[in-house]
Amino acid sequence: MAIVGLIVGILARFFYPGAVPLNWFWSIVLGIAGSFVAGLISQMIQPKQGQQALHPAGFIASILGAMLLIFVCRTLLHIV
Repeated sequence: MAIVGLIVGILARFFYPGAVPLNWFWSIVLGIAGSFVAGLISQMIQPKQGQQALHPAGFIASILGAMLLIFVCRTLLHIV
């Protein structure tokens, strides 16, 4: 999960406009969190019959979720 999180985090940072200065650890956290955000959004759009608290999303959706997290952090929290 850490390797996929790193790949997703790096790709999200690459595709997001502007510089996103994060080290490799925070890139992993960004990728994993982006996967969960995308999973929650997809579950809200199309709920499944079985109740699951959290579920991971697809690779492209994970990148989009990570980019959404970067946007939220920059807009609301002014962290990154």
